[in-house]
Amino acid sequence: MDIRESLARLSRVLQVASKPDKDEFGQSAKITGAGILIIGATGFVIFLAAMLLGGNA
Repeated sequence: MDIRESLARLSRVLQVASKPDKDEFGQSAKITGAGILIIGATGFVIFLAAMLLGGNA
């Protein structure tokens, strides 16, 4: 793949891409925040379990 072909593909992607509206952005932010909270809570529970079971974390 050469540089011209790469630039042509990039140009096509930029032409199709659009800025999300307010509702779409809000929904994406909520889903991302929920994912971060779930992953953080899971890590915290694993940490607590390790501490309570005598691990040296």
